[in-house]
Amino acid sequence: MSKQKYTLEYPVRCSPTILFEFLATSNGLSEWFADSVDEHENIFYFSWNGSQEEAEVLDKEPDKFIRFHWVGAPKNEYFEFRIDKSEITNQTILVITDFSEKKDIKDQTQLWDYHVKDLFHRLGN
Repeated sequence: MSKQKYTLEYPVRCSPTILFEFLATSNGLSEWFADSVDEHENIFYFSWNGSQEEAEVLDKEPDKFIRFHWVGAPKNEYFEFRIDKSEITNQTILVITDFSEKKDIKDQTQLWDYHVKDLFHRLGN
């Protein structure tokens, strides 16, 4: 069964440069996304409760986006953090794209909401 792509958007009060540091560096990601994060030669090592997952950086553009691919996942699946600006309000928007089984999207959304709430706390939002 193939996974379905879904996108979440979160308005955030901070500059794209500061936000990008929290999305694309091991120090930034370990503040809110995982218990610990290490990076070596374009591979990020994420640890949660003693288990580790590896993700390769597929593409990135500073202050705009970073796209990761979990090692071992199908080639067409990824997760991405993108920084957009609302044309109307000029507000910074964090856009998260991920893949999940259709039946698990609600649970995955709640997990992202939890992580992003922690991110916003770190950012002072």
